[in-house]
Order: sequence, then structure tokens, then C-alpha cells
Amino acid sequence: MAIRRAMSGRIMDRTAVVGARYMSSWWRSVQPAPKDPILGVTEAFLADQSPDKVNVGVGAYRDDNGKPVVLECVREAERRIAGNLNMEYLPMGGSVKMVEETLKLAYGENSELIKEKRIAAVQALSGTGACRLFADFQKRFCPDSQIYIPVPTWANHHNIWRDAQVPQKTYHYYHPESKGLDFAAMIDDIKNAPNGSFFLLHACAHNPTGVDPSEEQWREISHHIKAKGHFAFFDMAYQGFASGDPEKDAKAIRIFLEDDHHIGIAQSYAKNMGLYGQRIGCLSVLCEDEKQAVAVKSQLQQLARPMYSNPPVHGALIVSTILSDPDLKKQWLKEVKVMADRIIGMRTALRGNLEKLGSPLSWQHITNQIGMFCYSGLTPEQVDRLTNEFHIYMTRNGRISMAGVTTGNVEYLANAIHEVTK
Repeated sequence: MAIRRAMSGRIMDRTAVVGARYMSSWWRSVQPAPKDPILGVTEAFLADQSPDKVNVGVGAYRDDNGKPVVLECVREAERRIAGNLNMEYLPMGGSVKMVEETLKLAYGENSELIKEKRIAAVQALSGTGACRLFADFQKRFCPDSQIYIPVPTWANHHNIWRDAQVPQKTYHYYHPESKGLDFAAMIDDIKNAPNGSFFLLHACAHNPTGVDPSEEQWREISHHIKAKGHFAFFDMAYQGFASGDPEKDAKAIRIFLEDDHHIGIAQSYAKNMGLYGQRIGCLSVLCEDEKQAVAVKSQLQQLARPMYSNPPVHGALIVSTILSDPDLKKQWLKEVKVMADRIIGMRTALRGNLEKLGSPLSWQHITNQIGMFCYSGLTPEQVDRLTNEFHIYMTRNGRISMAGVTTGNVEYLANAIHEVTK
């Protein structure tokens, strides 16, 4: 008996050792993920002790004192919500009221498409979540398709469609020499793509370049995309924030609707309502008819279920409260214009200061571009000098977040840019 117990003990010991070895090796192959380039800029800025430091890397609005802003219409909406509503789960498709109001912004207040119930739409986790949900939808129902993405684009677009396992191609967009749109090459790429391809388009305030097609160019883009039977998917993260007028910023979408495209749209309230941390957005897909829209919405909800089950309630209540109340909506339109106008004003000031310094370079592109970002044309080496010599932080592609530019630092920023570009 004693021998049996001893043998049993040794077997259990060996089993424990083997088990421990397996458990300790489960994650041994995991390496640290590469740092996000934008978040890395913020970390470096925070660690810098210089009183002169400037952060023009972050993609979030700041006031002229460099402080985050909560809109007054948002504060008022929160006051109305507080203590009056429960915190029950939303349906998988999210807040019906929020989605209805959001569709009006994109498709038009009196859109026949909305009245005909041809739009499949669900609340999403801001613009990122809307893009990811669509990418998974594309993969599931068009498994052999690919997505054409502009060069350059918001870096996370590549991550989203990669993780959804949708093959990616690129199309020409930015023209480095002119610091504007490479329109002819873009049209060639649209023409040469296989029929029925998916194209990702920035509806306004292209990130990171700030370069948008003109209305005439949008009409030509729409024509060629339709001629090839392509599907246009719009990422609209800056409606209202670009020009200060949500209707003007939706012009590209309205052109495609006039031309009878069936499009998809990702919308976000991070920038235009300052609801960054609330993660509130919407995904919509225009369908043939109401029956198809019901089917598509059901499948979008089915995709959302194992991801996050249902979306957050608080931000949806803020958005629906603002957009469904005429006075609050009017206040929002006023406040979003103030934000847009400040950005536009800083573009004028930065260009003016550079020209006043006698720079031999053309800085016209600063005011030609629109939205939160300016694609400055600075090289990675020049950006490094700005950081090392002047404590100015931005991504190494030369993208300046105009939200970080203020009346207090614009002259210092211009002087530093002038120094590194001499």
C-alpha cells in the first residue's frame, strides 16, 4: 500500500510539472505590439518637461487655451437626461431615435430614401466600430471582394479591414508635389479596378491630408464609380466640423445619392459633438427596397451580437436629445461652427506667420486643406528636428493637428517650421 501511494505521488508530481510547463508556455511566443504612432507622440509630449512644448499630434479638438471642450448643448442634454431615464440594455441595433436623427444628417432632413425605409442602419461604436461592422459584413456576404483604400488614409482603416480578413488594394489620392489631390491618377485607379470593387472614400476633411475633391470632382468620381459598378463606402467622421455646415460637408454623399448609388456610410459624433469617449456612431447601408433593408439590418445586428451585444446608451441619449430638440440642435449647429471656424482661423494664422518670416516655400496648402489636419509636407527628419530642438510633437508623416494650434503658440510653431525648412 505504501509503495502504491509513493508511486501515485510521483505520477501526480510529474503530471503537475508537465501541466505547469504547458501553462507557463501558453503566452511565451507573444511579443509586445508595436506602439501606436499617434499615442506614442502623446506619451513623449507628456514626458517632456519643457515649458515651450507643443502637441499638434492629437486628433481631438482643443479650445484656444489648448483645453478639451464639452459643448454647452451636450451639458444641457446631460442635465435633461440625468435621473430621468433607466440604464437598461439598448436593442442590438441601438437607439432607434438616435439612428433616425443621424440618418437625417447624412441623407437629408426630408430624404425620400428614409421615408421609403430603404436604409438599413444600426448604432455603432463610433466611426471605428461602424467601419469594422461594415468590413465584417462585406467579408461575410461578398467573401471574394476587396477594398480599395486611399494613399494615405487614417492608419486604422488598414487595421480594420485586415482584421476582418478583407483583401486590400490602394488607390492614388494625395499628390506630394502639389500637396493637393492626385485627381487624374485617382480616376485612373477607379477605372482600372475590377468591376464591382469596394472603394473607401472620406466624405469630407480627409484624414490625414485635409485634401478634399471639389464638387465638380466628386461628380466625376461618382460617374466613374457607377460606370464600373463599384460600391462606395463613405467614412464621415467630420460632418459639420470641416466647414461648419453639416449640409455642405455631406455634399459628396448627396451627389452619390443623386446618381442612384447604393452606398454605405460610417458616421461618428466624436469630433462634431466632442463625444470622443462615448463611442457613438452609426452604420447605414442603402438598399434596393424596404424588404432588403430589413434583411441587411438583421445581419448587421447578427454580426454585432458576438462583438459587443448591444451599444452604449448614454451617448445615444445625448445625441438623440440634441438632434430631436429644435433649440438644442440650433445651439449645436452654432457650436460646431465655432469649432470649425477656430480651426480655419488657425490655418490662416499659421500660413500668415510663415509668409511673414519670408519663407521661400509656398504654404498655400495650409489654407487650401480643410478639417482638423494639415498635411504640412514636412519630412520625417524635419519633424524630428521640431521635436528635438523645439519640443513640438507631431506624427513623423508631417501631419499637424490644427486643433493643437492656438493664438498663444502659432507664432512659435511657425518660427520652428521656418527654421527646419530653410
